[in-house]
Amino acid sequence: MSDLSGISVVLPSLNPDEKLLAVIDGLLQYGFTDIILVNDGSAAENMHYFETAATHPEVQLLHHEVNRGKGAALKTAFTWFLENRPDAIGVVTVDGDNQHHGEDTRACALHMRQTNHLTLGVRDFSQENVPLRSRTGNRITSAVFKIFVGMTISDTQTGLRAIPRADLEILNTVWGDRFEYETNMLLALKEHGIPFDEVKIRTVYIEENKSSHFHPVRDSWRIYKLILAHFFKYTVSSLLSSVIDTAVYVLLAWLLSGVMNDPLLTTVSITVARILSSLFNFFMNQKMVFKSRLSTGTSMLRYTILAVVIFVGQLALTYGIYALFGIGESQILLRGVIYVAVMTALFIVSFLAQQRWVFANEYTAK
Repeated sequence: MSDLSGISVVLPSLNPDEKLLAVIDGLLQYGFTDIILVNDGSAAENMHYFETAATHPEVQLLHHEVNRGKGAALKTAFTWFLENRPDAIGVVTVDGDNQHHGEDTRACALHMRQTNHLTLGVRDFSQENVPLRSRTGNRITSAVFKIFVGMTISDTQTGLRAIPRADLEILNTVWGDRFEYETNMLLALKEHGIPFDEVKIRTVYIEENKSSHFHPVRDSWRIYKLILAHFFKYTVSSLLSSVIDTAVYVLLAWLLSGVMNDPLLTTVSITVARILSSLFNFFMNQKMVFKSRLSTGTSMLRYTILAVVIFVGQLALTYGIYALFGIGESQILLRGVIYVAVMTALFIVSFLAQQRWVFANEYTAK
């Protein structure tokens, strides 16, 4: 059996049953020698499972006096690991409901050891034994991740994650105490340029996942609002840029009205307003929306190229549709509707292009 020394298992648990002991037995069977078990404020009637688990010398038991959430339990274990295992190379997180087989846990841990990449144990949601709720939820979340974050992740809800020590020090500072923390961890991979791989694992659902503490509505909203925050901030940035563009144009037109003739006044006012609003939009998107680590010069060049492409595309699409359907200048309302539709489509295209190219941080996923 391959060496798993230096890799600790992190196992958060709330109100466990006998499956927790089966998980620990499986981990020990497959060679793990350090298990950090966190009791996240479980009820008194469930405490004997923790007491039994703690009889194993390989198990370090930590307690929350009250339930604080899975994210808080993970961070408690991460902090303890970083403070008490100075020579260890990383951790692998496992759920306590016996859905992660010991062999799969070992495979993810060893892959992390070999590559020094954060490793996600991903399930196959096309299998017949996967509950409809889980299959649909993961497909939707994966699609939202791909569209709004620009990350391709096969299993966004996996709790089996092998994390190198250096990455753990970053991820331990990520915001969130409940299920949203695991989503924030994935978002942080892109923000910090952390490379990650995927390893296929068994797809196990016991009693259609009835033991899960995941609340479909409340916890789904916590997750999706984090992912959609990118698009919301992008929209706010664009609206503020439009306000700045208009305000600068009006101010310059007023200040220069007695100095320049009308054509020159209009040209200067529009040009200066557009430059200032574009600079604001660029730095806002770079620092606040996409949190890019690329050099400003590279990003600005890409931003300028995209702006030109979007402008040309706007003209080509708008006037192309007018010509294709024979929409004359007298059909003002219809022309206005088409203009809005084209601008909306290009707004989304610009978001995707800025996310995946202009401000794209480097990361890998295999």
